[in-house]
Amino acid sequence: MTPRDASENDRDHSSSRWSDLERPPLNAAALRRGLVREGGLWSDVDVVQRTGSTNSDLVDRAAAGTAGEGAVLVAEEQTAGRGRLDRQWSAPARSGLFFSVLLKPAEVPVARWGWLPLLTGVAVAAGLARAAGVDTALKWPNDLLVKVGGEERKAGGILLERAGEGGVVIGVGINVTLRAQELPVPTAGSLALAGAVSTDRDTLLRGVLRSLEDWYGRWRAAGGDAGLCGLQEAYAAGCATLGRTVRAELPGDRAVVGEAVAVDGDGRLVLATGEGVREPVGAGDIVHLRPAE
Repeated sequence: MTPRDASENDRDHSSSRWSDLERPPLNAAALRRGLVREGGLWSDVDVVQRTGSTNSDLVDRAAAGTAGEGAVLVAEEQTAGRGRLDRQWSAPARSGLFFSVLLKPAEVPVARWGWLPLLTGVAVAAGLARAAGVDTALKWPNDLLVKVGGEERKAGGILLERAGEGGVVIGVGINVTLRAQELPVPTAGSLALAGAVSTDRDTLLRGVLRSLEDWYGRWRAAGGDAGLCGLQEAYAAGCATLGRTVRAELPGDRAVVGEAVAVDGDGRLVLATGEGVREPVGAGDIVHLRPAE
């Protein structure tokens, strides 16, 4: 997810729901009507104006028994959003989609749950392609990339956290209308800067959640077998990391440099090193993944 230090100016600016007419609020009632249905995955859609972290809030709700599988929590503004390794990030109110979902894939072996962030990436990319007309590539393991001026930019990210016994919360952050002067770093981007045909966040959220419901259903029906349900192939097709020489920085000051040649059946990135060794790297082990110098 894209880090950004929110200024007091941003907080003051977001005090009114209509303070920025180019960034209208989400329509919670319409989202519930469009997504919550009998027999469907999504059981509730709750939109809050501001929170620290939708992931933390939904984990707490799951622990308290006030949220079940398919609960969706969306924030118009996050003030303490987190990426991997507790990296902090925030963004202007209503400039993006900041949401978390609670899933309970009881019929899938826990060993295969590592595919869930990758599955979410595939679903988000497919949903945005249809709803925003933007090609979104995936940087293993959890970044969403768009092209801005011919350059790859990070427009969002995904974070998975365990939620008690048998549950996981998956958080998604997507920069939708972030402007050039609001970018936290030159390598950040947004759907608007990538030329999206639509930045209507209601439409985008519905498209992403419907895509996620579809992919989650396929994966769950296959018992979490990413090859059998087509997820492994779909992820590889959209993964911008494959075919590039990268440096994987691991705990203990260890690093592996090699060409990213595959994503294996466990969702690990396989690096072909200069010594002719193929070394798989798990998302839980990675500290940084960067282009090799």
